Amino acid sequence: MSDEPEEIIPDTEEVAAVEPEEVEPVIGVVETVEAEVTEEGEEKVVKKEKKAKKGDLTPEELAEQERLQKIIDAREIIEIDPIHVPIEYEINGKGKIMIGPPTLTRFEKARILGARALQLSLGAPPFISIPKEVATSLDLAYTELEKRVIPITIRRVLPNGDFQNVPIDLFN
Repeated sequence: MSDEPEEIIPDTEEVAAVEPEEVEPVIGVVETVEAEVTEEGEEKVVKKEKKAKKGDLTPEELAEQERLQKIIDAREIIEIDPIHVPIEYEINGKGKIMIGPPTLTRFEKARILGARALQLSLGAPPFISIPKEVATSLDLAYTELEKRVIPITIRRVLPNGDFQNVPIDLFN
């Protein structure tokens, strides 16, 4: 006997792929009651279940389907959608923000801070003198945003294309 482990080869068989049989979908089960006569002459009541197929509908279901079809046929069909030209909402004074909240959303704030911090980290001059508590370009961008010295305009767009350009100093 040698010290080498014996090589074990598992026995495998190839299994032929079995194709699934086509089965019609079953909508429901309909019970029918039939009377059978046994050999001794006695009547025996037997309940048989018959599977209802997809096309089998009750008269009530057919009537409901026809009623719904008439409602659908009576609807007005809009074949041509009128082209909407985007409109800009003008700002007429402070507090006239017509689209969205009167404050910066967290998404707008994050976008502004990220863009300004990137500019500062790439060497852009700051708009304010750098305070001593500022350690990173993000802190400096936040301070500039609080003082509203960043010259930026936010465009808020509605789903139909209408928009409003809001300068950053109009936000609360």
